[in-house]
Amino acid sequence: MFTQLLAYHFVHNALWAGAVVAIVSGAIGVFVVARGMSFAVHAISELGFTGAAGALVLGLDPVIGILGGSLLVGLVLGLLSLRGRERDSAIGAVLAFGLGFGVLFISLYQGYATEALNLLFGSIVAVSDTQLRNLAIVGAVVLLGLAVLYRPLFFSSVDPEIAAARGVPIRALSVAIFLLLALTTAEAIQIVGVLLVLTLVITPAAAAQRLTGRPALALLLSVAIALVSTEGGILLSLEKSWPTSFFIATISFAFYAAARFYDWNRSRQRRLISSPPRRTWAVR
Repeated sequence: MFTQLLAYHFVHNALWAGAVVAIVSGAIGVFVVARGMSFAVHAISELGFTGAAGALVLGLDPVIGILGGSLLVGLVLGLLSLRGRERDSAIGAVLAFGLGFGVLFISLYQGYATEALNLLFGSIVAVSDTQLRNLAIVGAVVLLGLAVLYRPLFFSSVDPEIAAARGVPIRALSVAIFLLLALTTAEAIQIVGVLLVLTLVITPAAAAQRLTGRPALALLLSVAIALVSTEGGILLSLEKSWPTSFFIATISFAFYAAARFYDWNRSRQRRLISSPPRRTWAVR
């Protein structure tokens, strides 16, 4: 049965779509984790759902709503250019306001409930050729943007004060990374759904940063973990008829747990090596 399913076109589309989303999510996730923007990912994904629900009410393609809602929220958060608690408070306020509209749109939507639920949990096995093409275009745009902004993004992520003193456009970079994140989130929603976007954007990058302190290597590791999680999750769902998102989330978390253990064990060994030997006193 497993080998027979691999011959179907919809499985090929799912694997290609998963690969595109994993590469983009793993790449941008490193910047998101470094800049402490994990909560922003959650907010953008939730309000992308609000945009999709609004599009359904208007009779439009929900993907248009996802993109529109995510980009609008990303632009607003980028322009605020806030940090720390102030940013989290602003994101929380915007998130609560947007979710209120999401509940309203869902209550007004008269279509089948399954179409709305797919926005929450994703539907990777239903990716069409047109959707795959659009995913590839959006992915190429995000990767090109990250390549162009790579050095100033990392500089402003590690030390924003010094970066600003040296003339790095902090606000413009903030808007740019939020817009790229919005595109990535809108892309990932179609694969793993609103509730599991953090699985691909945050978890692989968090695991990679536990394994290495080198930015370029962390980016490559993050992409690799996201790829293995996504493709492995899709293949396992063909063998076992459980939700694909469950397998993707489980594999991704397993990598994170292993990375945490590796980092803890490495730190423990360093402490043992650096600590002076204890004196033992002979009892007379």
